[in-house]
Amino acid sequence: MSGSARATDVGRSPVGLYVHIPFCLSLCPYCDFVVYTGAAARGPQARVGPFIGALLAEIELRATGRSADAPPLQTVYLGGGTPSLLPSDAVAEILVQVQERFGLAEGAEVTLEANPGPDERGDPHALRRAGVTRLSFGAQSLDDHELKRVGRRHRAGDVADAVAGAREAGIGSINLDLLYDIPGGTVATWMDTLDAALVLAPDHLALYALGLDDPDAEGLTGPLGDHLPVRAGARRWREAARPAQDEDRAAAQYHHAVLRLGDEGFRGYEISNWARPGHESRHNLAYWRREPYEAVGPGAHAFDGTARRWNAARLDGYLAALAPADPSALSPAIPPGGSEAVTPEIAAVETVMLGLRLDTGVPLASAYQPPLADQFGWAVAAELIEVTEDDRIVLTTRGRLLSNELFSRLV
Repeated sequence: MSGSARATDVGRSPVGLYVHIPFCLSLCPYCDFVVYTGAAARGPQARVGPFIGALLAEIELRATGRSADAPPLQTVYLGGGTPSLLPSDAVAEILVQVQERFGLAEGAEVTLEANPGPDERGDPHALRRAGVTRLSFGAQSLDDHELKRVGRRHRAGDVADAVAGAREAGIGSINLDLLYDIPGGTVATWMDTLDAALVLAPDHLALYALGLDDPDAEGLTGPLGDHLPVRAGARRWREAARPAQDEDRAAAQYHHAVLRLGDEGFRGYEISNWARPGHESRHNLAYWRREPYEAVGPGAHAFDGTARRWNAARLDGYLAALAPADPSALSPAIPPGGSEAVTPEIAAVETVMLGLRLDTGVPLASAYQPPLADQFGWAVAAELIEVTEDDRIVLTTRGRLLSNELFSRLV
């Protein structure tokens, strides 16, 4: 998108806002998110201050032209990176700007991602006062050997301390992210991690198979791409880690989670997400339901119902556009990035694929329409989908495990 483009596209008003905070103290070798580490994140050369100024300018620009009677946001999600590295007053300043320019509905869900380490988790009391209602901790594992193996800075005890601190501060909803199919891991270590996580009584669990993709090979890391190039050390780590992963072990780990979390009263409302009643991620549900959402920050993606838009990942370009060196000569401008229209055909595919990710599935009528019509019989025979008593098509547990095979046939 050019710098002269309007800040808002033609489309529906967003129900949520994603805010990308691109700073971490160190880079995990498996991570493909837009992240700047080390001196950029903390210390005398940190770029956090200039970034906050640029982010506030982008929020202002993205709200330009917004109708006065547009509904307020239902959700805000501060992701990263490690948003909990931000000073609490910076989080408050961001949320004030969001409130003033977009509005926040009463009872809005405001999520902030945090690392559990004592020097990274932030002050939960101050975050709650700033308006955060939900904390999502990147636990990844509760086995110290596994944490070290995947390059995490924290240890299992830090996760317990972080959750306890958030509870004591009155944070209303707490999520833990966990990884399975960790190289060298076993079904037993996964069972132990899940048991240890449940002892902490989180409200929500997000369980992800460790992915080792190559954004360079996928063409996502160019000057206007939404990813950064993979660092040499991370590439070597991934090449060594891939042979130590195992699809059958991953399937067994996932299947155990389905049974264990079901017994504990968690609803597997999405392929990778389980929640206690009332604690589903409202922000992420908007993605899966194809509702419109706004986004700010390097690499962030937005959707207005008719088009997708993204910001380029490069921090230098982001700051140059939004925080020009000579503000007397140049005003803040929309940062570099791109956009693409969503055709009716693409929308139909997305509706089915995203709908099937949820436990509510898609209407039975979808079986007689593209893109599912040609694959419906095969998917039923392969025991990937089933039809519920209320005429909805949903994935079976086997279907959740093999969803990529089904989805690849729909595209």
